[in-house]
Amino acid sequence: MSEEKDIQAIIDLLDHKTQSGISRIHIDVEEQSKEETENASKMKEQYHHGRCDVGSPWATGTVRNFD
Repeated sequence: MSEEKDIQAIIDLLDHKTQSGISRIHIDVEEQSKEETENASKMKEQYHHGRCDVGSPWATGTVRNFD
């Protein structure tokens, strides 16, 4: 039952983001032990002006040999 609540919480979060106009979402999921999951939950959000992928070489300005 807990897993269903977790899944629904993720769906609700994504629905809220898309309804507020966010059109690109990148999610990384890391497996955690039960103890880690109970003790802490991490979420990091980045905003990027433009259409490049957040954190990509194009977005960070680290592209090589582009000229």
